[in-house]
Order: sequence, then structure tokens, then C-alpha cells
Amino acid sequence: MSKVQGNIVNTPNQSPGGDIATSARTNSLEDELLQLIARQSKRVPIAAFLAALVIAYFIADHVSNLLAGIWLAIVGLVLTLRFVVLPRLPTLTQLSHTKRIQIATGLSFLNGLVFAASLLAFNHLPELERAIHSVILVALSTGAVATTAGYKPLFLSYMLPAFIGMVPLWIFSPGLPTAGFKEVALGLLILMFGAILTGLALDAWRVFKESFNIRSEVLKLNEKLSNALRDAEAANNAKTRFLASASHDLRQPIHTLSLFGAALSMRQLDGQTREIADHLNLALQNLATQLDSLLDISKLDAGVMDKNLTVVNLSNMILNLEEEYRRVCEQKNLQLKCGLSAGLPSIETDASLLERILRNLISNAIKYTDEGTIYLSCNREQGHLVIRISDTGRGISTHEQRNIFEEFYQVDNPERDRSKGLGLGLSIVKRLTDMLNIKLEMESTFGKGSEFKLLIPKNIEIENQIQLTPQDDCIARPANADRILVIDDEKLVRAGMKTLLTTMGYTVDLCESTREAVELARKNPPCLILADLRLRGMDNGIDSIHAIREFLPGVPAVLISGDTAPNRLKGAQLAGIKMLHKPVDINELRNCILTMGSEGTMTTHPEDVRASA
Repeated sequence: MSKVQGNIVNTPNQSPGGDIATSARTNSLEDELLQLIARQSKRVPIAAFLAALVIAYFIADHVSNLLAGIWLAIVGLVLTLRFVVLPRLPTLTQLSHTKRIQIATGLSFLNGLVFAASLLAFNHLPELERAIHSVILVALSTGAVATTAGYKPLFLSYMLPAFIGMVPLWIFSPGLPTAGFKEVALGLLILMFGAILTGLALDAWRVFKESFNIRSEVLKLNEKLSNALRDAEAANNAKTRFLASASHDLRQPIHTLSLFGAALSMRQLDGQTREIADHLNLALQNLATQLDSLLDISKLDAGVMDKNLTVVNLSNMILNLEEEYRRVCEQKNLQLKCGLSAGLPSIETDASLLERILRNLISNAIKYTDEGTIYLSCNREQGHLVIRISDTGRGISTHEQRNIFEEFYQVDNPERDRSKGLGLGLSIVKRLTDMLNIKLEMESTFGKGSEFKLLIPKNIEIENQIQLTPQDDCIARPANADRILVIDDEKLVRAGMKTLLTTMGYTVDLCESTREAVELARKNPPCLILADLRLRGMDNGIDSIHAIREFLPGVPAVLISGDTAPNRLKGAQLAGIKMLHKPVDINELRNCILTMGSEGTMTTHPEDVRASA
């Protein structure tokens, strides 16, 4: 290990290459100095050679053209050597840092020595030209402070030859006819300026080192932050995958239970059995609601939850919610007060998502208020529509306020009571407000209550009311929608679907793979396909539907899945196939079958398909 000027520690050589961050991280102080020398070596030669031309002109005019030409040629040779060698030093990694810096120092000394050699003609120059000559040498030494970063061996190796020659020549003025106070004073001034330049060089080197250390620390910190970000993203992806897998695995048996439960409810039952069936279906419905919250988080993270923009009458929506939740408040002996400004405009947004945001906030206010009042209002404030949901409830402590929008975080449920939900409500609210471009603000004081504000962007307001024609939800079952093909790799799910659909009056064909589905569809063309998204192995419901549509174009199809993985949800959306999520609500399934069956038309007759098979 060697030490240069007590400041640069020789470190192992680094091979070139690698990404920028790695290169910056592995660079040493010596590397930085060598790179600076390489950069400056391309900028200095022209200015230095022009200065040498001026000096050569003085020498030629008073000494000899030949000597001036020889000296100028030597200067050009040294500057060319520096121009060729110095830029290559950072890449000569076969040499140690110390050796390369010694080469740079040697070339700097040679350059300084060559320029100092011009002082041999000093006594032959007139007084004015001696002064200009000295100014040029001092100026070049001043520039060396920057070109060497003030690194003492490099700087002094260039400066000292010139100053060691100039100072005695001015002070003692050997061979000059006149020498007095003026010459001595000028010599002392040059000596003092040399000392000042040396001090500036030391300061420049200190700043250079500090800058390098700061940049090194910043790079290390950036690397740590990048690693932390990667770890956080990996953890978040792992969480999403875990939730997707857990959700899928849980939805399968719940979906099966809901199918059998729905089929049971459709049968003639005695009173006691009917009560058991109702409780069973209610428990399944509550469990499905909690799983749907997990699904919503995955859909929002995947970016597959679409906005259905419609004209929304805010006054009507809020008044309807007031009417609905007033009865809930009365059951807890709470007051619900509603205040609306006159002439509120309609807005263009997703009505169901906005209503879901409001329902969640109102439900939370009721849940965490034991006595007092719930306030619901919508007013124009400072030119913006503001919806407020406030309460006189328990409030949220300051240290918990930053966590309430995180998944699974609940302020008052350390025992994880399932009846209080999963802690996803506000997390979903935050994502939905971001999706609708609504600003969400919260103020809360522990023990006094909370207030949530929704700031509606002005650009979605609609001045002129648009009358919407309600659609008729009554859909008659088409006569030809009597055969449904069910594709699912779970035996119990297939059995449950057949029990339910048969009870509903449909003819049902069951299969567990794309190959079986194609064979059944060729034999008995379905009017509707209900396919599980994830089948065994690499098989999936999307491929099954596409394969059947090759010979039954336009056949209606619905994907049914318990999968919540964002990439799978995205893939299903890109396929353009309607999807229901397990456990499927029976009324939703019935309406979907009726709707899809009425929209789809068979373009190939069953006889033609059997013939082609």
C-alpha cells in the first residue's frame, strides 16, 4: 500500500465497464483525479501553445530566431505528449493508481521545466517584455490550480520550476544594467503570489476531496434506497401473489357451497330447514363480501377496474343515502344530519364508484361513533364542490392517521374481529378517489371525531342537466338458451353448477379441460359457455372459449374465476370476455345468463357442427 501526499490511498484497480451506478460506486479518489487530468489535458494545450508563441516572439526579436524556434518546437512536443498520454491514464488499469499519477506528475514537471527554460533569455529582454513574460508564466501557474485540482505534487511540479527561476531573476537582476527597489519588489510580489497560489491549490484539493466524499455518500445512499425500493416492490408483489392464491383457493369451496346453498333455497323446504338454509346463505354472503374486498384491491392494483362515466345528480344521490342510513343511525341512537346547498350541479363520473366511496365513509362514521351525530353535506366552497362526512365519534390519534389508508389496518380491532371487516375499506376509498380524480382529505381529533372531505374537480361539473332514460331491467329468458356448457377443473364446482342450473331449468354439459369442451361443443352446441379462468396446468378458460368460437362464432361466454392475481385479471380484460368472480352471487349469475343468452345468436346449426365433427 502506498500513500500519495498523505491524502490518496492506493486502492485495488477497478476494471472498466458495468453500469453507471456500479462504476461510480467503485471509483476511488485516484480514479476521479485521473479522469480530471484526462479531461483538462484536452483543453489546455491550445492556450498554453499560444502563450508559448508570445514568449517565442520576444526571444526571437532579442536573442535568436533559431533558439526561439527550437524552444517552441520542444514546447509543442511536450504539449503533444501530454495530449496523447494523459487522456489514456484512466484506462491503463494494468498500472497501479500510484504509477499513473506519477506519470502525470512527471509530464507536469516536464511541462513546467520547458516553460521555465524560456527564462534563460530573461536578461536579454527589455523591461516591459520581461514583465509580460513573467505575467504569462504566473497566469499559466494560476490555471494549473484548476487543471490539477490543486493536488500538491501535480501543481508544484509545474509551478516551482518557473517561480524558482523568476524570483531570483527579479530580486537580484543579474547582468541587468539597472536594478533597484522596483525589481526587488516585483520579485517579492511574485514570491508572495506563489505562496498564495500554493494555498489556493491546497484549498482546491480539499474541496475536491470533500466533493468526492459527498458524491460517494450520495451514491451509497441512492443504492440503499434503490435496494429498499426493490425490496418493497418485491414484498408488495409477493403480498399480491399471496392474496391472489389465497383468494382463489378460498373462493373455490365457498363458490361450491353457494351453488348448493342457492339450489337448496329453490326447493320446497319446511320452516326449520328454510331458516338453516337462509342462515347458511347469509354467512356465505358475508364471507363473499370480505373476499370481494380482496378482489377489489387486486383489480385496482392491476388497473383493470374500468370507469363507467355517467351524469350523476349529487343531490339525489346524497338524499337517497341519507334516507337509507338514517334508519341505521336510529338503531344506534345516533342523529344523521344532512345539509345541501341549493342548485348543486350534476357531475360526470362513475356513479357506482362514487356511491361506494360515500357508503364506505358513512358506514365508517356510524361504526366508530357511539353517541352524537353524523353530518353529511355537500356545498360549494371557494369555487369547488365539497362533500363532507363528519362525526362526533372516537376520532383517530395523530400517530395512527398516516396508517388508516393502508391495507388491513384497523384502528380499533387488535383482536381481528371478522365482524368488523378486514380493514380494506379506506384503502379502497383512497384508490377509488385517485381513480376518479377526487381529492380526499381527512381531519381527526382523538376523542372528538373525524371529518373526511371529497373535493370534486371543477372540470367534471355539468351545468345543464341531462335526463337519462332508465333501462328496463326485466329480461325474458330466450327460448333457445337451454343448453349451457360448464368448464371447470373442480369436481365439486361442476356438481354444484349442474345442481343449480338444472334447478333453474337448463340442460347442462360438464367438462374439465379445453379438449373435452371442444368435443362436447361439437357434439351438443351450447347456447352459453360458463368457463373457469384457471384450469389444470397451462390450460385456461380463455383458450377454451377461443377454441369453441373457431367453429361456433359468436357463442356467448362468461368467465368465472376465484383468481385475483392482477396479471390474470388484466389478461381476462384484454380477452374482452365478461367475467364473474367466485363465489358468484346467484341473482347476478341468473341475470348474466339471461342477458348473455338474449344477446348471443348461434350462427351455426347443431346439425352442421355434428357433420363437421
